[in-house]
Amino acid sequence: MFETVLIANRGEAACRVIRTLRKHGIRSIAIASDNDMTARHAREADEVIPLGGEAPADTYLNVAKVIQAARTSGAQAIHPVFGFLAENAAAAKAIRAAGLAFVGPSTEAIAAMADKIRSRILAGRAGLAVSRGSEEPILTVEDAKKAAASIGYPIMIKPSSGGGGIGMVVAKDESELVKAVDSTLKRALRLFGDPALLLEEFVSNARHIEVQVLGLADGTIIPLGERDCTAQRRYQKVAEESPSPAVASDLRRHLIDAAKTFSQALGYQGVGTVEFLVDQVQEKFVFLEMNTRLQVEHPVTELVTGLDLVWEQLLVAAGDDPSFSPADPPTSSGHCIEVRVCAEDPVTFRPAPGRIERWEVPSGVGIRVDDGYAAGDAVSPYYDSLLAKLCAVGADRPEAVERLATAIDAFVIEGPRSNLPFFQKLLRHPAFVDGSYGSDIVTRIVEGSRR
Repeated sequence: MFETVLIANRGEAACRVIRTLRKHGIRSIAIASDNDMTARHAREADEVIPLGGEAPADTYLNVAKVIQAARTSGAQAIHPVFGFLAENAAAAKAIRAAGLAFVGPSTEAIAAMADKIRSRILAGRAGLAVSRGSEEPILTVEDAKKAAASIGYPIMIKPSSGGGGIGMVVAKDESELVKAVDSTLKRALRLFGDPALLLEEFVSNARHIEVQVLGLADGTIIPLGERDCTAQRRYQKVAEESPSPAVASDLRRHLIDAAKTFSQALGYQGVGTVEFLVDQVQEKFVFLEMNTRLQVEHPVTELVTGLDLVWEQLLVAAGDDPSFSPADPPTSSGHCIEVRVCAEDPVTFRPAPGRIERWEVPSGVGIRVDDGYAAGDAVSPYYDSLLAKLCAVGADRPEAVERLATAIDAFVIEGPRSNLPFFQKLLRHPAFVDGSYGSDIVTRIVEGSRR
């Protein structure tokens, strides 16, 4: 096992990895931009290396600086967590070329799954169902018109190299398509360095279900159950739970088998997540994408399986055996729900940076808070607005819902605005309480708030 690990991230993400490293006696190295030198992740690590600069491109996304920081600190491995360099194949290749371990899957797997068009093709070859979609990169409005004519409307437009729901737009007809494609091409180039788009059949109000997998060094794939990530705003997740209240046992088995088959076909190693869109009426599903990293919502799986997924990642990266016997893998029990607490307006969801004047996290039976801030810390406009992940686990879903609702009421954040008021409504909305909610649940709550 590694003696020293550098965390190529900040905030809550970095603090999460530091906790596992500390538990196992591994020295943690933080990196920090100029405005993060006194941030919580820098305070909690055993050592912090200044990167110099403020903007992400000059700091956490600067591969050369990250590698130099690892060399300076004597780290043997770099853990990217999620975001920043986590799904950057070029970064993973450079880190490994520098003689350091990259805590993540192979460079080839990262590159293959970063291209949504290629990942769809590979999924189809592995026998998974995929929705109707473009088979070549869409680079012009004319390309989009031709593809849409064969796919049909409404149609989903998304950057081929994007992630996290960023840049995704739905077009109901050709006029909307033309406007959306023109703007999305430019946005994809600006955000991801690649203008190519993917067009897919739009599945209305489908459930978004993902399967957590762990690929061992010997090629064994261990599925670790599913998570329901249907509660989204602008195609970005706000709440997740396991098991899904909308997935029956037979469908669950088919989803897990498909995720395992696809991961085996990739020769996947490490922690990853295979995502699907599920049509509840027909009980059918199609492959959506695979995330080649630790997910923000990984605590949900940890709380129902008892595993520490960060530790399992480190074990795989170090070439060690997992913490459990592959012949007797962990099973899930109970029910867990997570909400993403962010510094943002609870109605518009626009970021709301500022200094935190008061910070009180809830506690109690079944409550877990993964946070990266404290009173006095500043929420920077340069980075993601995620403050904490608040989770509740119970013997069943009603108990988890009630515990989480109580914990949300007890969470105190003063200074920047937060989305806690939104979650107070979500956890008490009838469709969420009974588990029948669809992908429109956030819109319904927000529109109700505006009336």
